[in-house]
Amino acid sequence: MRRQLLFIRGGEGSDAAHPTRLSKRNNLALPPDTGESFVREVDENLRRDQLADAAKTYGKWIVAAIILFLAAVGGYLYWQHRQAQQSVADSEALSSALDKVGSGNLKGADAELAPLGNSSSDVTRASALLAQATIAINQNDRKKASALYKQVAGDEDIPEPLRDLATVRGTMVDFDSMKPDDVIARLSTLAKPGNAFFGSAGELTGMAMIAKGDNAGAGRLFAQIAADKQVPNTIRSRAVQVASSLGVDASASMPGDPLAVPAS
Repeated sequence: MRRQLLFIRGGEGSDAAHPTRLSKRNNLALPPDTGESFVREVDENLRRDQLADAAKTYGKWIVAAIILFLAAVGGYLYWQHRQAQQSVADSEALSSALDKVGSGNLKGADAELAPLGNSSSDVTRASALLAQATIAINQNDRKKASALYKQVAGDEDIPEPLRDLATVRGTMVDFDSMKPDDVIARLSTLAKPGNAFFGSAGELTGMAMIAKGDNAGAGRLFAQIAADKQVPNTIRSRAVQVASSLGVDASASMPGDPLAVPAS
């Protein structure tokens, strides 16, 4: 009986007196919480499968798109390289042609300028055509010069200042064969104060006004030209003289100019 009691007491004393020890044993006996890691593993496997399926379905198209993109970039870079090479070649050819013009070899210059009239460079093309027109004038081929100036003036890819220059020079060439009203209409946007070509375009417009009998309007226009300090002095000096001949005193616009004679 005593042994039994001692056994019971001993049993109570061993574990009941140390609850924390029992708790630790119970914790060690429980399996670890694997729910979160299991979900993560399933999610990673699902993503991997989705990527594999996408690669099978769209892989060829993606590769094709990349190839096309690289081909486009390569083509553009090659085009830029070719453009740069062609631009250098055109510039050298234009310089050579202009040297021939300066030395009086107009025939040789014209032959070199002809292919440059089709250059992909807008400025080179315009310069070549304008130079050819100048050669044509020197060779008394006004018809060819007129056609070349019209070609430049009508090419919207060419910078506007060069097109305006071609318009003014073409009008000079065609002036004698044009009606005064047509001259005035062609130069209407250029024969205005502040425009870079006001001097030349204004002179031609003024002469057309005289031709149609509008001396008063022409006199006022030439006085405007004489007063515009942006206009070259040679043109201003002529404008003073023409204005004077039309009864308009514009001499004050060019003080010190011996040719600026007041109207009498």
